Amino acid sequence: MINDPIGDMLTRIRNGQRARKDSVLSPASKLRVRVLDVLQREGYIRGYSEEALGDHPGIRIELKYFEGQPAIQHVARVSKPGRRVYSASKDLPRVRNGLGITIVSTPRGVLSDAEARDQNVGGEVLAEVF
Repeated sequence: MINDPIGDMLTRIRNGQRARKDSVLSPASKLRVRVLDVLQREGYIRGYSEEALGDHPGIRIELKYFEGQPAIQHVARVSKPGRRVYSASKDLPRVRNGLGITIVSTPRGVLSDAEARDQNVGGEVLAEVF
């Protein structure tokens, strides 16, 4: 049983890139797909596709490398099941002075911090990536 599905998916991505894998598998959910949409829009992964994982739906995540180095240098879960972190649009954290992104779950969907600031919405800070 997985208590933190987003944290589990981010850990699979981190471990896959450290092992120089082309892709990793993760169980599917709507929230995971929305987070992957943000990562793909921002250029941190090549893409993802639906794939069966036994009897359950899964997601194959295509990892991205640049000159032999992983596109994602750091990925960390911010809001955890034991301690939720919420932020207003004005107070969204900047990762590496704007070089990275923060993934935010807002009433308008899962967005990057720049998109949330543009739309003037806050929400739960899911993860930071650079």
